Amino acid sequence: MSLSRLQRDFNRKASLLALVAVEMGYELTDGDAYRDPRVHGEYGEKASYAATYSEHKRRLARDYNIFKDGEYLQGQEAEQAHKELHTVWQMMGGDPAIPGDANHYQYTASQ
Repeated sequence: MSLSRLQRDFNRKASLLALVAVEMGYELTDGDAYRDPRVHGEYGEKASYAATYSEHKRRLARDYNIFKDGEYLQGQEAEQAHKELHTVWQMMGGDPAIPGDANHYQYTASQ
């Protein structure tokens, strides 16, 4: 599958996840979405804080900030909310959660 097709699939699924989040009583804003290679290095290249093979560099990952009743969730509350959303994300074909990076959602399973 082409990178362009994966990106379009990811964007569609991420949009659906945001709608599901609202149905679950949450709201999302973007944290890291795209990591520009001019700053973070090309895919496979280490630069700045970005991982060498960060899917953000390929527009196949997004970090979400999560809110409930207008309040930004942190700590265990945020962990639990992201755990619920990751269950939905995986049912949609997204990758499993990365331990220690609860707010990170990526899509590479179809490659």
